[in-house]
Amino acid sequence: MSQRLIDHSPDLKRLRDEGYAIAVRAGYLLVKDVPYVTEGREVARGTLVSTLNMAGDVTQLPDTHVVSFAGSFPCRSNGSPITTIQHSSQRTELAAGVIVDHSFSNKPANGYPDYYAKMTTYVTILESQAQVLDAAVTSKTFGVIEADPTESVFHYIDTAASRAGVAMLSEKLAAGAIAIVGLGGTGSYVLDLVAKTPVTEIHLFDGDRFLQHNAFRSPGAPSVETLLTAPHKVTYFKGEYERMRRGIVAHPYFIDECTLEQLRGMHFVFICIDEGPAKKRIIDHVTVWGTPFVDVGMGLQLTDGALGGIVRVTASTDGHRDHVSRRVSVADPGANAEYSQNIQIADLNALNAAMAVIKWKKLTGFYRDLEREHHSTYSLDVNMLLSEDQG
Repeated sequence: MSQRLIDHSPDLKRLRDEGYAIAVRAGYLLVKDVPYVTEGREVARGTLVSTLNMAGDVTQLPDTHVVSFAGSFPCRSNGSPITTIQHSSQRTELAAGVIVDHSFSNKPANGYPDYYAKMTTYVTILESQAQVLDAAVTSKTFGVIEADPTESVFHYIDTAASRAGVAMLSEKLAAGAIAIVGLGGTGSYVLDLVAKTPVTEIHLFDGDRFLQHNAFRSPGAPSVETLLTAPHKVTYFKGEYERMRRGIVAHPYFIDECTLEQLRGMHFVFICIDEGPAKKRIIDHVTVWGTPFVDVGMGLQLTDGALGGIVRVTASTDGHRDHVSRRVSVADPGANAEYSQNIQIADLNALNAAMAVIKWKKLTGFYRDLEREHHSTYSLDVNMLLSEDQG
């Protein structure tokens, strides 16, 4: 089914958003799982089928009031046929995989204004009789709607974007491949957020294994059995998120002199590591290649029995890179007492990741960006968010 077709057609979008199990196949609109009454006074489910009158990707006025139906002939609650809509009965293959048994006719005086009105009218005629026998039955099943793999990276359609009316904006996030370097606390949350966007490829780089302490600062809830296998972080997270989408590529190694070339050609890079020399190496190369990136950082200290500190996001884009050397430390954190504890807290990791992903979305045009800040910090102690290095 074409998500673009549905998102561009308000009547089809309304059907889907209200929970009807719709599909579009070979120019036909299908409404599946419609409850109706059989001759034996049992509740069954069938499929209503209508031709689609289109102009490009947008539905027009229905070209006929007639619909087809896959199932036995529907009856009233007492088992008598609903003859008022009877049109013809003959098993017919309308298109590959679209086989119907009957056609119905219910013509309003002025015709149907759109496909929502047309299909819900027929749904109500059938469903109302089934509800006499079972008041709980409904056509609004909110079932999973699978995505066409030729149209989407997702295994099922992003109905959240459609319901929010931002599906067209989401297309701005689809171009190119991105890299997440480091799948620790913040990097794993970056993946969680980015995986829910239509970006074509997500490359994960990390040579560490997913151990017990990682479970308490990462999204999800791994089992004991999973932790006992100590999988590579990238392998574990790929397995978690590829249930939802395609295009996740796991690289179970660190970025060093031998693997830096793996980042060449990336559309965007999230740098989520602490090691200064490795970070400098990556920044130097992606800067030369002209690749935009975001670097994240978090410095927490335990003082007087409570944690305080700062969460940081620094962006670098063409025409605005000079600030990076002032904002991003590339020293070895092990040699810096301020960062030597490397305290990681899941909620702050998630905040750090959210700030980074929001900045990426701003750079794509998904979010409005009036300040064009390239450096943001959140100070936990005083609950203060600062934006600097506008460009």
